[in-house]
Amino acid sequence: MNTTELLMKTTLQKEKETEKPSSPLTPEEEAFIQREFQGLLDDYAHTRKGDKADRIRQVFEFARKAHGNDRRKNGEPYICHPLAVARIVAQEVGMGSTSISAALLHDVVKDTSVTFEEIKDTFGERISNLVRGLTKISGSNFRFVTDETSDERHRAIKNPDEQAENFRNLLLTMSEDVRVIIVKIADRLHNMRTLSALPPLKQKRIANETLYLYAPLAYRLGLYNIKTELEDLSLKYENPEEYEELSQKLKDSQANRDRLFKTFSAPIIGLLDGLGLKYTLKMRLKSIYSIWNKMQKKHVPFEEVYDLYAARIVFQPQTPASEKTDCWRIYTAITSIYKLHPDRIRDWISHPKGNGYEALHVTVMGPDGNWIEIQIRSERMDNIAERGLAMHWKYKRGEQANEINKELDKWVKDIKDILDDPNPNALDFLDTIKLNLLSSEIYVFTPAGDLKELPKGATALDFAFALHTEVGFHAEAARVNHELVPLSTKLDSGQQVEIITSDTEKCQVSWAAFVTTSKARNKVRSYLMKHFPKEMADIAAQLEKEQKTSKTQQLLGWLHLTKTKKPKPKPRNEAFKPKVSSTTLQLSGIDGRGLLNTITKVIADNCSANITNIQLNCHDGLFDGSITLDTNDNKAISLLCSELKKIHEIEKAARQ
Repeated sequence: MNTTELLMKTTLQKEKETEKPSSPLTPEEEAFIQREFQGLLDDYAHTRKGDKADRIRQVFEFARKAHGNDRRKNGEPYICHPLAVARIVAQEVGMGSTSISAALLHDVVKDTSVTFEEIKDTFGERISNLVRGLTKISGSNFRFVTDETSDERHRAIKNPDEQAENFRNLLLTMSEDVRVIIVKIADRLHNMRTLSALPPLKQKRIANETLYLYAPLAYRLGLYNIKTELEDLSLKYENPEEYEELSQKLKDSQANRDRLFKTFSAPIIGLLDGLGLKYTLKMRLKSIYSIWNKMQKKHVPFEEVYDLYAARIVFQPQTPASEKTDCWRIYTAITSIYKLHPDRIRDWISHPKGNGYEALHVTVMGPDGNWIEIQIRSERMDNIAERGLAMHWKYKRGEQANEINKELDKWVKDIKDILDDPNPNALDFLDTIKLNLLSSEIYVFTPAGDLKELPKGATALDFAFALHTEVGFHAEAARVNHELVPLSTKLDSGQQVEIITSDTEKCQVSWAAFVTTSKARNKVRSYLMKHFPKEMADIAAQLEKEQKTSKTQQLLGWLHLTKTKKPKPKPRNEAFKPKVSSTTLQLSGIDGRGLLNTITKVIADNCSANITNIQLNCHDGLFDGSITLDTNDNKAISLLCSELKKIHEIEKAARQ
């Protein structure tokens, strides 16, 4: 038995010894439990074949007997909680009998005398492993350092090592079976729905943990409805006064929104009816948390949040093969009557998000002069958008199923990359989790048009390692939308990124300051520990220094060389001699040792000119500047620029 299992066993024993509220169930409560269980069976029958209903019944009776007359802090029978979690798993996520069974059993080992061995002997290893994973993370508390947390007591991590260990347990469990976190999210959703029974301080702690862990995880799994509800409930308990104020303002402005939406949708309905499609067009109100979050970030009052709602069109395609074509037919119809916002088209049907989301988003000018987003989805896309990856397993077959599995495998691999981090620093480990698993994503393109997903805040160097480890180690610079940029440049969605590589490895200590993804960070640190052990021993101070000073600046300083020629006596026949003119060349490219010698040699070999001034500025591995020449052969300047561009490090060489 390892240390984690021993600690879990000790914790479980203490929890089981804690006295829990208990009293016989009333006939009304018994009847309610039976109705809820029948509802669970109905949910299962609607979303799955229903061929394992007998197994679910056996699991329910086992859990009911184990919890007996125990009650929750709000006074309801304890069995009502696992029943509610199981219904969320079945109805709102669409999972199968194994996940439903794990939901029914998720608290029995923690709160009763039942053991894992009993569950394994009775229901098999798969269910037992899920229950073990859920039990392993059930007692963990997760805190975050954030500027947005309302309660100061939540802003400090009192024991980062303990927090890091909690997250390691969570990630290990997720990497073994993603269904564990799906059931855990359902468990958290029901706890949030019944949070009013707890003291205010505990409400805020759980709300904070929900907002910065479970809501982002729900988003990454494509559980948008659950993610939205978790965010709203978190705000309700973190900032109750602001939540109630926004709720009231939304109610007060509802009539005006309904009037505007009716005016906006009328011409769209006329055109869609003409397409012969079966569809629904409805208004989707922005969540209270989204409104509050925008007010905080933009520093605007409620009255200046103009995108309070979006229009959503959900249609039934004429044939499965025409699904994408029908999306674009609807898009064409809409843009024929409303002015399009060209920078706010989001094509998630050609390139679905990593969590499986598919839709076509277009923003148009509404009748009141404000921009309105329209989301175009098929019924299949809508089900996937609302219920996440579980719906992929229902809809996707063959080659498409492999693509979805690849995305899920990639996410699990990201988790394993984080766990493989050679740097055990607890705070750094927590930052990596927040960036790679809990942040939103960006989507960038390779020059060949392939789409790559990266966490928000990722740099060009992260992109290089996402392509291939060797591309990362040999990266020198990048071109973003055809413009040369340093590897430290942060990327934005929609950009085209090309990595410029060298024949030799370029990895250096300064990279650790701006590499962000778990894969890139682990590769860079492993390399640096092997090749730069002394520098890595004091990396914090080293990186701070190297962020301010580039390699060439350390070697050469600011290079500002000026050569002044002594004036010569003017000859009498000066008018008959070729006129000498001064020409300034603008240069930019990748910084490198010995580059100045290379440049001056090319000038000497290809142009009869005197160098009168050189100014080169170096920053983040790149350089730019100018060289001024005196020459009597202007035609040679064009040839010289061509020869300078042949130098590997030079991106641009042209007359000023």
